[in-house]
Amino acid sequence: MARTETDARPSQARQRLLETATRIFYMEGIHSVGVDRIIGEANVTRATFYRHFPGKEDLVLAYLQAADQAIRGQVDTAITADLPAPDALRAVAESIAQGIQSPGFRGCAFLNAVAEYPNPDHPVHQAVLAHRQWFLDTISTLMASIEQAEAEPAAQHFVMLRDGAMAAGCLFDRVLICETFLRGVDGLIRTHAARPPTGH
Repeated sequence: MARTETDARPSQARQRLLETATRIFYMEGIHSVGVDRIIGEANVTRATFYRHFPGKEDLVLAYLQAADQAIRGQVDTAITADLPAPDALRAVAESIAQGIQSPGFRGCAFLNAVAEYPNPDHPVHQAVLAHRQWFLDTISTLMASIEQAEAEPAAQHFVMLRDGAMAAGCLFDRVLICETFLRGVDGLIRTHAARPPTGH
């Protein structure tokens, strides 16, 4: 029993560190936040921090991985609801709109992070690109289920609408931004569905 309790504590400490870093990185940026502050607010020792994260970069990557998993979960929920592809795309867009209107929204965690890590060879930059490629591929697959022709350009259009809504949602009326975003997605889906089938 004692061993189980001992094994559980580091896991709880890691979770506290990750939750603290997620909150501060998202609200204030990554480069401006030092390890000491995260250690202090997570209420762990320096040794505990370095046992779980050999360096700050490892914590940043864990933060982005957690964000990636959360978004994948939202998208998977929309896709596995047994909806037709157009409605699945609208459900994905609705989940994005809900995120924009949530308390404390400060834009896309991935776009925020990549702005601080512009070197395309940096692991953080690579993590952002991997997440965005997964999202584009997922939307492309849904678009192809509606109509194969021009599915990837339509998906790229969806991603651009999403990026614009995420950026504008930090600056302007979020409700209006989301209405505009959802209207744009609906128009995109209708236009894509109306394309002549491939080969015609």
